[in-house]
Amino acid sequence: MILTAFLIGLVLVVVGLFVAVVRGIALWKDGKRSGKAITGELALFDERSARTEELLADAERAQADLQAATERLRVSRAQLQVLLDSLEGAQRSTRWLRVFLPMR
Repeated sequence: MILTAFLIGLVLVVVGLFVAVVRGIALWKDGKRSGKAITGELALFDERSARTEELLADAERAQADLQAATERLRVSRAQLQVLLDSLEGAQRSTRWLRVFLPMR
């Protein structure tokens, strides 16, 4: 009777240990698979982050170029306005000569 109880207990312990080992191995494999998936997603995230940083740097350079071009345009427009004002002044001062010039 005691020997039978001992053998049943031993069998139950061995079966329980076997089930625990099998589930532990399954858990380890799942963890390994999940780790690979997470690592892959982190690599994609790093690539996208690097690309975003490059695009932001390009945008900053483009903004600086745009500001420089805007400043050059402002200076050119100021020079054009000076030239147009000079031309208008010259036309006003020579308007009386039109009377003496033949029409084409």
